Amino acid sequence: MNGRLRLRALLTGLLLGLTLCIFTPLNNTVLHNTPMGGGHFPMAPFFIVTWLFVFDAFSSRLSKRPPFFSGVELLVIWLMMVLFTAIGFAGLTETFFINITAPERFAKDAYRWTEVLTPLLPQSWFPQSADAVSLFFEGLDGGNEMGVTAVLSAIPWGVWLPTLFVWSLFILGSFFVMICLMTLFGRQWVVNERVHFPMVSVPMIMGDALDQKQFISWWSNNYLLIGLTMAGALHLINGLQFYYPSVPQIPTLILAGSYFPKFGLFSGFYKLKLYIIPAFIGFAFLTTRQISFSMWVFHLMAGLLFGLLYILGWQLPEAALGTTFGPDLARPEGAQVIGAYAIFFIFLIWLARHHLKETFICFLRPTCHSSELDGKGKFDTIPDEWGPPTWPLWGLFIGMIFLMAWGWWFGLPLLAAVLLPCAFLIVTLVTSRLVCQGGLPYFTLTAAPSDGLMGLFGTGFFGSVGVAATAVMQKVLFLDVREAIAPTLFHGSKIRQETPKRNLVLVAIGLSLVLALVTAFVTMLYLGYKYGLRELNLDWATQTVLANYENAQRLVDQPTGPNEWLITYAGFGALAMFLLIFCYYKFPWWPLHPLGYLAAYSAGMKILWFPFFLGWMCNHLVLHYGGTSLFNRVRFLFIGLILGDFLMGGFWAMIGLFNEQSYNVFPL
Repeated sequence: MNGRLRLRALLTGLLLGLTLCIFTPLNNTVLHNTPMGGGHFPMAPFFIVTWLFVFDAFSSRLSKRPPFFSGVELLVIWLMMVLFTAIGFAGLTETFFINITAPERFAKDAYRWTEVLTPLLPQSWFPQSADAVSLFFEGLDGGNEMGVTAVLSAIPWGVWLPTLFVWSLFILGSFFVMICLMTLFGRQWVVNERVHFPMVSVPMIMGDALDQKQFISWWSNNYLLIGLTMAGALHLINGLQFYYPSVPQIPTLILAGSYFPKFGLFSGFYKLKLYIIPAFIGFAFLTTRQISFSMWVFHLMAGLLFGLLYILGWQLPEAALGTTFGPDLARPEGAQVIGAYAIFFIFLIWLARHHLKETFICFLRPTCHSSELDGKGKFDTIPDEWGPPTWPLWGLFIGMIFLMAWGWWFGLPLLAAVLLPCAFLIVTLVTSRLVCQGGLPYFTLTAAPSDGLMGLFGTGFFGSVGVAATAVMQKVLFLDVREAIAPTLFHGSKIRQETPKRNLVLVAIGLSLVLALVTAFVTMLYLGYKYGLRELNLDWATQTVLANYENAQRLVDQPTGPNEWLITYAGFGALAMFLLIFCYYKFPWWPLHPLGYLAAYSAGMKILWFPFFLGWMCNHLVLHYGGTSLFNRVRFLFIGLILGDFLMGGFWAMIGLFNEQSYNVFPL
């Protein structure tokens, strides 16, 4: 791939990213159209970059000149758009403003948590004006008819800026830690381990075709056209049926739960659903067989475990788990992921031990250049451009100290202020590996970062102030990871491999994060004061924020000690993960990958498990009967499925701009 990276690409990425950052919340909340973002491979950025590839290739052919953008430049543009889209809504602001205004907004609604938590929480975290918050939720009088300048000038910036400044320190500090993590582990994952990034492979293949001047002919690939036609026809028919009910529909969701009993061994499948989503099948096909196999197998095993515990009489009521902040942690057996996350984090550190040792040595001795101690007293030469970056090591240290000090300053006990950011870091790194290597376009956490600490030490470890503050802090960035930016940053580490100007990619990422944060704040304030936040499509965000505060109130009212059942299941999860890692690492024939166990209880797997089954089955059959030569040809059919889904998603999103309702290609 052509490694050129010029200023024009960065400016284009910033312009398109800013546009999406402004338009995404407007589209999702006011227009109620097909979501522009959502998931770890959002629709709008890929739809736009696909057409940029097409126009770039056609203009190059017509003008007989090199493409205006190189392949890697378009990848960087895509990366920047994804970051802007995530921060603009689902990755931050969808819940952020409800989170920081809830104590004031719901103070008069007889919620007990407002009485209990408000005195405990720092005042600087929340806007100190009841009128400003009320106007934010109700909207300006006549705001619908007011222009942009009039609305912006009517916003009480003096109330909001101090609060947003305080939270910007926490958010930007967290972003900086994520960048340091990405840079520190990027070479380890990309070069040393050669981790496969299934979701980035499609735009990278398109970039290679563009740089080799084969992009136009690339679209004429028979397998690609078959996949494109299949996905396109599916959504053309179903989209027409959405607007014209007389058109027959092709089912993409099968409710299979009715085939299983409500009680007994198979009771865990009582609500089983089979989603048929072409793009997700394509991602599963491009994922390594061991991982795609493990994703659906572990999800079904989790359902079987539910029934097995039932018939053995070991099934515990949900109350045994106690109050947690986990978004999907409803039953005690789901607590296995807490222990599994901890052990897999240690495994990632162990895999990177030589790289981390080399980086630490170079941190102490800056003259070590690109030498790596291999553990036998010898030094192996590595490429200079991927030499050990020492600044992320001290940057990570400083960033973590800052987050710890920030939490301690605002009321967390010292030990809790130290361990909570460490829990954030563990969840961030493991989730990034799971999403990037597992090819998961949609993923949600099962347990919150604080659940393990509270289950192990009890709520007394945090204290009343700490419990309340923790509930608010982790809700900002580390609880709803449906569109978290950390996996996107690690996708960026793969893109950085394609250009010698790797520091320029970091500059693009840093600019995107800062500008996206400012733009997202201003946009959501504008929408709130113009239309009224309560009139926007934020029911899910409101419900999850209220549930978060209510759980914190329960823990403050009724402090708990260490939870023996959570510790038991977390310990079982840790043991199971250790055995999985041991077998995975020692036995080449071992069929299960540890990543599947990490995702087994995620709500996202309820949607993804069947596409992963179909993708794995196709991958297995192709490699078994045709080998790699057939695989290299047939993979274009699944790339076509991905392109077809996203192109049709963009098409119906544009149609939805002119209708009160819109057809959604992907499940909400």
